[in-house]
Amino acid sequence: MTTGAPGSSATDLLAAAFVACALPAAEWTHEAHLRVGLWHRLRMPAETSLDTLRDRIRRYNESLGNENTDTDGYHETITRFYVILIDRFVAAADVTGDIDELADDLIARLGFRGLPLDY
Repeated sequence: MTTGAPGSSATDLLAAAFVACALPAAEWTHEAHLRVGLWHRLRMPAETSLDTLRDRIRRYNESLGNENTDTDGYHETITRFYVILIDRFVAAADVTGDIDELADDLIARLGFRGLPLDY
């Protein structure tokens, strides 16, 4: 687990806004997805974080008035892909430091939007 007071980091605040469906749509970027995914994975096992993220992303999308369909909104394959990569990243990383620095490292390594297409 990362150090620092709970809820004090930018990643904690971002995740809290996401969970509360209070994050402005413009702030739900690819990098925000990765930060929120990491935040969840640090607090629960990979499979549990996938289930939780699945529910929370769908709920967040709906809170914005968006639908979750086969062509828009939540995407199972991409979410599963990134949860697996985040889990591998966490397994290899020193997760005792600052969560924002850890998230920055994750984004530097896995932040390329076309990454799923490389697989």
